[in-house]
Amino acid sequence: LAQVIDPKTLSSDKVVFGATVTLSDIDNEEEVRYFIVGTDESDISAGKLSIESPVARALIGKEEGDEIKVKTPKGTRNFEIINIEFI
Repeated sequence: LAQVIDPKTLSSDKVVFGATVTLSDIDNEEEVRYFIVGTDESDISAGKLSIESPVARALIGKEEGDEIKVKTPKGTRNFEIINIEFI
């Protein structure tokens, strides 16, 4: 049974499913913003990141100010969590 979750009804100081997370790429100082969604909803070009992706898995449970290191197909990436919101 699938359940629809409205992110506006969620609240957390940590990254969880349904969060919109703003990250700073520590290596090039670019900011990126991802909405963590289910696998079927993922669309990286629209900023929708699958909960099963390496980046999302590294983010889950982290807080603003935390730094994460993620191995991606393009090599290891280093991010700092700038903001967590539920919109």
